[in-house]
Parts: sequence; structure tokens; C-alpha cells
Amino acid sequence: MSAQRPVADPVAFKDNATLVLADPVLRRGFRGAMDYLADKRAAQFPDHDAFERLRGLGEHIRKRALSRLPELLEQLEQALCARGVQVHWAEDAADANRIFLDIARRHDATMMVKGKSMVSEEIELNHRMQDHGVACVETDMGEYILQLDGDRPSHIIMPAIHKTKEDVAAIFAEHIPDAGYTEDVDQLIAIGRVALRDKFRQARIGVSGVNFMVAETGSLVLVENEGNGRLSTTVPDVHIAITGIEKVVEKLEHVPPLFTLLTRSATGQAVTTYLNIISGPRREGEKDGPREVHLVLLDNGRSQAFAEENFRATLQCIRCGACMNHCPVYARIGGLSYGTTYPGPIGAIISPHLLGLESTRDLPTASSLCGACGDVCPVGIPIPELLVRLREAGRHRAPAMQQRQALKGQGAVRSIPEVIAWKAWRVLYSSPVRYRLFAWIASRLRGLTPARQGGWTRSRTPLTPAPRSLRERLRVVRAITPDAREE
Repeated sequence: MSAQRPVADPVAFKDNATLVLADPVLRRGFRGAMDYLADKRAAQFPDHDAFERLRGLGEHIRKRALSRLPELLEQLEQALCARGVQVHWAEDAADANRIFLDIARRHDATMMVKGKSMVSEEIELNHRMQDHGVACVETDMGEYILQLDGDRPSHIIMPAIHKTKEDVAAIFAEHIPDAGYTEDVDQLIAIGRVALRDKFRQARIGVSGVNFMVAETGSLVLVENEGNGRLSTTVPDVHIAITGIEKVVEKLEHVPPLFTLLTRSATGQAVTTYLNIISGPRREGEKDGPREVHLVLLDNGRSQAFAEENFRATLQCIRCGACMNHCPVYARIGGLSYGTTYPGPIGAIISPHLLGLESTRDLPTASSLCGACGDVCPVGIPIPELLVRLREAGRHRAPAMQQRQALKGQGAVRSIPEVIAWKAWRVLYSSPVRYRLFAWIASRLRGLTPARQGGWTRSRTPLTPAPRSLRERLRVVRAITPDAREE
């Protein structure tokens, strides 16, 4: 990757994108990776009608859960508490990090091992714990590579997709003692596994994300391929799971359809290597498992999206990343350009709720609205429609009666010249008399237009006055169609 990296700030989106577009190696790598993932997904859904039926079921399950979200969260809490899981509610990132720090101090923990969790990235858990002397070690191989290099994830499923094997070889040689330099992928994976193995034994706390929470049974479902999630949740004495409040589903029978959609849409697999269902801490007589299990339920702007029906569909997301893999914008600029935890089309509709529209003002417009993201979404999120609504919200302040539900920073993209221009347009076009007067004046000002067309119009056919007489019009027709005959 470039020596100069995109910064972690959505306000710098345009500068970040310009930086990445100037890197041909990175662009070529992303293009190839996205094509590969799109082809693998297509192979898993060869029957379009069957996919639509399964997607309809997944969409129904997610919409049903969101329609009963407060009730299901309370039911989930009761079921989990009955199984010995301690449930914590966090309004924002600061609350969540405080909960983690309190648990770490209670157990005198100086290190945590963490399975892959985008929500932990969202609250910057690693950095906040490090500020207080608690090391938080990534155990997902992609995340571990990025942590060693001081880099950030660029994809929600494959975080280190922007790294080449040469990059990884150099990172391991620099940061892992006695690793040496090798570009053999199998050897690199083995080096990483050996380096991480002792971390699982040493850590007192294991951290994970959650893919689905089942309100009926009080179960936490975790999907993964590497086994590090299972080690993080079973070897340490304490397991802390963190997730957004929207991940709840009503019944255990609702998990298999969503699991099928998730794995096939994300990595093109029929199933992943591991499907972990966590139902509580170690019980009497059991020989393994954590002695304490905690669940941190994070809001951080999600309740605002839930309260506004126009944006509620945003919370249907199951974090498969299919929209990124098919997005022509993401495929060219990569995930780091967005400067947010969640990049691509799904990040463009989620991040404004988490960070506010003022700092994410460019993200809703970072789309061609081609509709590919909506077509492949396995739970039917109308992403293009939501992008248009966010663009509108950026330019219009919420009415006084809706201020409590308004997006943070709503109206931040509002431009006074643009407002004046549209008001003038409305005045001119709302009256036939004013419109005709404007058209008459405008036609008399043609002499002020430049004689030579500039910019991108130079390659276009120059504008010529329309022929007035019938003979002139027929001459034009013959010039365009030589076979035409004058009648």
C-alpha cells in the first residue's frame, strides 16, 4: 500500500479517495478481490427465484424483529440473566468502554484477546483499553496483521484485504520475534498462529462480537472461520460480548435462514467452519468455558434510526459485506477512503446515524445509485432509497415537531446559494407570465455565451441555430440521412 495512508476521518473522504485513486497497485488489487468475491457469491445463488424467496424470508425475519425491538430486547435480557449472563446497556462508545474497563479492573486483567468485532472497532476498544494499561490483542488473522502494522480494517468481512502477501511478510518480519521473512502464505499463517497461541492462555478476558441474539432462548450466535472466536470465548475466565441492539431475532428457528444468507453473501460459502451458540457461563461439572459471561448492548445512534421509520431498514443489516463487493465506487477507492468503521454502501447509510450528518456529509453522495447494492442485499435493504433520503436530510432541517428524532447534524449540507437558486426557480416556474418573461430575456442574452465551448463539451457537436424554413429543415434531414428524398 501507499506510504501515505488515508486518515480515519470521514470529513477527509475526498482527499482519501484521491490518494487511493493515485495508487494503481491498490486499485488493481481491490478490483480483482471484489470480482472474485462477487463470482463466489453468484455461484452460491445460481437460481434467482430461489434466492428471492430466501431473501424475502430473511427480510421478513429482520423486519419482524425490528418491529418488536424494545420488547425483544427486554425478553433477551431476562432469558440471558436466567442463564447467568450479565447484561450491560451502553448508550454510546464512552459508556461501552467504561463497562469494559470496570470488568478488567475487577479481574486485575492486563490483557484481553479479541475475536473479530466491528462494534469493538466502532467504539475504538483497543485504543481506549491501551490508554488505561490493558492490552487488547486481535486474534482474527486479518485484524492481527492490521494491529501489528497500526492500520485499520478496509472491509467488514476481510479486514486486511488491502494487504498483499509481501506486505504481510514485511510486517511479520518486523514485529514478530524470530519470524524471518517469507512470502509463503501457509508459512505466514503458521507464524501468526504460533504467535497468538500463548495469548489465549495468558489473557484473563476474551472479547467477541455477536452475529445474532435469540430473544426466545437467550442465546448468542457467533459465526467464524478461523476458530479464534471459539478460543476467545472459552479459554479465558471471562467472556465479554459486544454488539449493537439491532442484532436480536425472535426465535432460534430464525437463525438458519439468516445464517445461510450471511455466509453465502459474505464469502461465497455454503456454511462457515464454526457456528458457536453461547448460552451462558461454565456450569457445575463442566470442564471448560468462561466462568463469567457479559453482554454489552450498544446503542450509539441506533435508536435514532429505529425511531425514524424512513431509516429503520438500515438496522436490518446482517454485516455480510455483499454491497461493498458489488459497489463500483468501493471497488475503486477501497474501505479506508471512507474514514469510518463501516465503509461502502452500508457504511454510507449507517455512519450518519453513528457520527452525525455533518462529519459524514460526503458519504451519501459517494454512490452512483446504480442499484447494485440493493440488488444483492440478502435482507432486502433499499440502500439506494436510503442514500437519497440521507441526501435530502443533509439539505433540509427537521421540522420543530420532529427535532427529537432528527439525525444529528441534519441540514448540515444546506447551502444558502443553492436555497436561493431553488427559490428563484420556484418563483419563475410557478407563473406562466414570469416563465415566458424569463425565457424571452434569456433568449436575448445568447450573445453573452462563449463563442468556443470549453471543458468536457469540446468533444460534443457544437450547437447550431434551428433551421426555420421547410427547405432548410429538409436539407438538414438529407445531411443526416442521405437516402431521404424530398417529397
